[in-house]
Amino acid sequence: MKSGPRRVVITGTGAVTPLANTVSETWKALLAGRSGVGPITLFDASTFPTRIAGEVKGLDMNRWRKIRPEGDRLGRNSIFALEAVSEAMAQAGLGRLEGTQAERTGIYFGAGDGGFDFVRYAGILKEAMTDTVSVNVPVYLQQTLKRMDARALLEQEPSQVVNHLSDHTGARGPVSNCLTACAASSQAIGEAAEIIRRGEADVMLSGGTHSMIHPLGVAGFNLLTALSTRNDDPEGASRPFDKERDGFVLSEGSGVVVLEELEHAKRRGAPILAELAGYGCTADAYRLTDPRPDGGGAIRAMRQALEDAALKPSDIHYVNAHGTSTELNDQVETAAVKEVFGRAASDLPMSSIKSMLGHMIAAAGAVELIASALAIRDGVLPPTINYRTPDPSCDLDYVPNTARRKNVSVVLSNSFGFGGQNIALVVRRCEEARS
Repeated sequence: MKSGPRRVVITGTGAVTPLANTVSETWKALLAGRSGVGPITLFDASTFPTRIAGEVKGLDMNRWRKIRPEGDRLGRNSIFALEAVSEAMAQAGLGRLEGTQAERTGIYFGAGDGGFDFVRYAGILKEAMTDTVSVNVPVYLQQTLKRMDARALLEQEPSQVVNHLSDHTGARGPVSNCLTACAASSQAIGEAAEIIRRGEADVMLSGGTHSMIHPLGVAGFNLLTALSTRNDDPEGASRPFDKERDGFVLSEGSGVVVLEELEHAKRRGAPILAELAGYGCTADAYRLTDPRPDGGGAIRAMRQALEDAALKPSDIHYVNAHGTSTELNDQVETAAVKEVFGRAASDLPMSSIKSMLGHMIAAAGAVELIASALAIRDGVLPPTINYRTPDPSCDLDYVPNTARRKNVSVVLSNSFGFGGQNIALVVRRCEEARS
């Protein structure tokens, strides 16, 4: 982002999370140390090793299904994104985009899938099976054509989300989607900011959305032994950096930010929450499910973000951690932060809101960036709850269990994805917004 004079600020935020369906209510719950994790209700998970997740609750899903022409087929991911982008645009003072404004506004999302009609598909397969291993292919194809809706199947494509968003908002600028696992929405935000820096747009709607709480999603992560099986204690299951952690908690939702070129925002009198000042993006080139043991990719991403923002490690006041609650991720992230910040790391507060939200996968980074900006606005750090037993390999200040009052002006937010994608974003107080 240092390549040009165009600076990028955040003028609107929106979120649908397991804690609440707005940013303000989610933020209140985070500061109160509440957990959004509970038993899975979206499908019968009684035979699964993991029977808990962070589900979105209390959202009127039918509202969007009535509003949109294709509403009866909208996936959960699309509904979450439409809800969050509407909140973000309202906060930014933007209505339906038209004319030049529409042409100068783009969308860059990190959207994952929104569900899979597993029950119907399994029923078709069962009817076509002639014994325990053989399938009558003609019967299978006939039943598929008869019972599956091609347009509903299309909704499983993550790219459908940006199609819905561009149609709903009127945005006619650059529109893209990236799906780099747990780093997706953070990468989308970084790339969206670069588009504004290059002058290709004045406003970008960016963030992520995901809903993998379905049989295939939970089964896949169970097979990887990545999920917590603390089924008897849902609210205590996600415990980043705690010695007794046993995996992450799968959750769903959406986070959206309105990114805007600073002078453009000032001209229209938009509210400015913070400035997005730095972006680092690296790959591990190591292993599909594990980070590099030396944290090399994470270290380079953080250093890139600092360099991009023209800041020194000592300028950072707080780190919003990736902090998944898996043994390896928490150890590697801790070691990487120590490498980047040196001796100062021991005095640098770092917390993981996944302890309360669970892991929203593609949407996680966007919600964490919003929390980082709100920490600057309000002078308070969200806690890492469920931190009870210190781990000698995770020995930093994780803001344990209770929110902390602290005046912070510059925050680093980390997102590290399966496949070795590493993203770091730097957000800071925008002094121009004060004046």
